[in-house]
Amino acid sequence: MATILEGRNLRKTYRLSRKNTVEALKGVEISIDKGEMVAIMGPSGSGKSTLMHILGLLHAPDPNHGPAPELRLAGENVAALSDNARTKIRARRMGFVFQDFNLVPTLTALENVLLACDYAGIRGKAAKDAAVEALGLVGLADRGGHKPSELSGGEQQRVAIARALVNKPEIILADEPTGNLDSDRSAEVLALFRQFNREHGQTIILVTHDSEVGEACDRVIKMRDGRIRDAGQRAGTPVMATQAVAVPLGAGHSGFDPDAASV
Repeated sequence: MATILEGRNLRKTYRLSRKNTVEALKGVEISIDKGEMVAIMGPSGSGKSTLMHILGLLHAPDPNHGPAPELRLAGENVAALSDNARTKIRARRMGFVFQDFNLVPTLTALENVLLACDYAGIRGKAAKDAAVEALGLVGLADRGGHKPSELSGGEQQRVAIARALVNKPEIILADEPTGNLDSDRSAEVLALFRQFNREHGQTIILVTHDSEVGEACDRVIKMRDGRIRDAGQRAGTPVMATQAVAVPLGAGHSGFDPDAASV
């Protein structure tokens, strides 16, 4: 199976003050195959969210204090790209989902999804058609005119997933996507991720504390203290986890400040 994301010598240190720093990543090496659904797990402060931000080109790895970092997207080294170049790749080839949904409260569900289209340079009828389709895929075809305050937590997360899907990205990255949901809504969200993984071949990377999320994935990568301690066993053929299909996507329960996520 082809590798879609590969990182070597990934380091990241955050300066909290003139004297205090946090070494979030300590020379991580990681490889993710095209079409995998992978969980990155570890305790708070293990570096998993920082790793997701680097894999998603939200942050750049530190170039100093060691061998030159490499981050290859479909074979192309993108580690040292400019902010503008990384932004274009994120907009067109990646989608993001966060624990706190990151919806604009004054906009409707449809308008929130349209933001991702605008970000990618897609506007007008093409954008609206894509946004309506994305909301339909997550079971919210009849909720596009509602603002976030008029939606349940599960529905808000589905809007966030629709926004991540609308540009048909190769990779979806989600940071604690079930963290604010109860167990039934969490199972629905996992079922959606698995559906898009299976039907569209999208690579899904989930950062989570939740062992049930890990069990729903093809592989679990375990982190601690800024390093990968266990890269997990690659599945020969991705299979649907039982809990990811057990809960129906009932319409009655349907569902960017990425730097705010924890290290």
